Amino acid sequence: MLHENNTIGEVKDEVLYQVAKAAFEGNLHKIEATLPYEILPGTKPKFRCCVHKEREIVRERIMLAKNINPADGEPCHNTVKILPSACENCPITRFSVTDNCQKCMGKKCMQACRFGAITMARDKAYINPEKCKECGQCFDACPYNAIVDIMRPCRRACPVDAIQADEDGRVWIDDEKCIRCGSCISKCPFGAISDSSRMLEVIDYLKGDRPVYALVAPAAEGQFGMDITMESIRKGAKKMGFKDMVDVAIGADFVSDSEAKEWAEAHEAGKKMTTSCCPAFVHLIRRHFPELADHISTTVSPMAATARLVKAMYPGAVCIFIGPCIAKKSEAGQDQDKEGENADLVLTFEEFQAMLRAKNIKLEPVTLEEPQNGSIHAKGYSNSGGVTKAVKQAYIEHGGQSGLNVRQCNGAAECRKALMLLKAGKLPEDFIEGMACEGGCVAGPGNIQEERAFKRERDKQLKKADDRLVTDTVSEYSKYDFSMHRHNQTEA
Repeated sequence: MLHENNTIGEVKDEVLYQVAKAAFEGNLHKIEATLPYEILPGTKPKFRCCVHKEREIVRERIMLAKNINPADGEPCHNTVKILPSACENCPITRFSVTDNCQKCMGKKCMQACRFGAITMARDKAYINPEKCKECGQCFDACPYNAIVDIMRPCRRACPVDAIQADEDGRVWIDDEKCIRCGSCISKCPFGAISDSSRMLEVIDYLKGDRPVYALVAPAAEGQFGMDITMESIRKGAKKMGFKDMVDVAIGADFVSDSEAKEWAEAHEAGKKMTTSCCPAFVHLIRRHFPELADHISTTVSPMAATARLVKAMYPGAVCIFIGPCIAKKSEAGQDQDKEGENADLVLTFEEFQAMLRAKNIKLEPVTLEEPQNGSIHAKGYSNSGGVTKAVKQAYIEHGGQSGLNVRQCNGAAECRKALMLLKAGKLPEDFIEGMACEGGCVAGPGNIQEERAFKRERDKQLKKADDRLVTDTVSEYSKYDFSMHRHNQTEA
């Protein structure tokens, strides 16, 4: 049952848990009809105007948890989706005049407006919403700061202007522009934007006969609470039905090794390159700077590298990536050709936690010394700047000098600036590390807690890591044959 003080995240978590529980128990067929009434009984509304609207929002969240688009009932194509019933109460008129307006003789707001949208009323200026084009010139021109910008939070958060509003005021997402970064999800105060889930397909795999491996992102360290380590997660995953868990830090070491060689060749040839491990950053290039696609590293992401290694080790294995990134959901399943494969499906930490709860599995601290997978350099991939440090380390291990000049872009806005410089031929650096989330993967939208809440625990765990080299990991698995390069360069 939900309460009045539940946050958006708690409502989402409850729905994911109930859907996962029903799927494990085989009761999924009736959940859309019964769950809205179970978690919102009675007639008194808790969040919105009426309990009927609240139940409809819960029903739409159930649909997303089943990977169904609430808007049309079809399977989701884009990971990021709008909950139609939840989108409301945002101001439709972006710019408006406050009582600070002095109705000055300069009329700078009127002079700045190129569309004739501003007139002088009896007491203050007035902006006609029918004529306003939301250019912001009046906002910049007013000497008294009397004009306020109340842009929708989701639109303000989107780095690529993929969110638009229809004539009724409800927003929609332009799939051709969207880079799947998820910035809009956490910014909507009504929880009207969320990510679709492939959780049910994962549960079907766990119930099947094929061996299923959990590929857990390095960002998991510290994420699940005090003293919950990778070995703790491994034991929890095996209780759930996974054959085993593999630390994606292993794949990150392979990426560092491969990308160091690629960067060395590009540096010698005078070619500028970008990283390829953040799928939202790769989407940004392919969708908004397509002329720069040839600059993307052909090295696959750590997720794909780990999946290829596991499938080389265990033919027929199913690989499920677990991490904080929702853009990874669009990357999974890509490049499934005869030469190399990616992870089959992706779970966020939110979804994984819901599945643990559904199976009544509690992660416990591990008292024994657990084995370390991957180098400390690979574990740093989840932080902004971590990829650069790891690739430079591998470059040095291969005999290179530490002279690589890299621009580390922390967040989509910085990524755009760097790509614009690269497009104009004015980028001073040789390489770009692109991270769409500010802070890196540790700040991803699929986390179960904010970075500052688990940073101390994560730092404590990372201090215990040994000093193995990037090439030590690569050598350990050198007998397995798989490609480290993307074969379909049109995909993220």
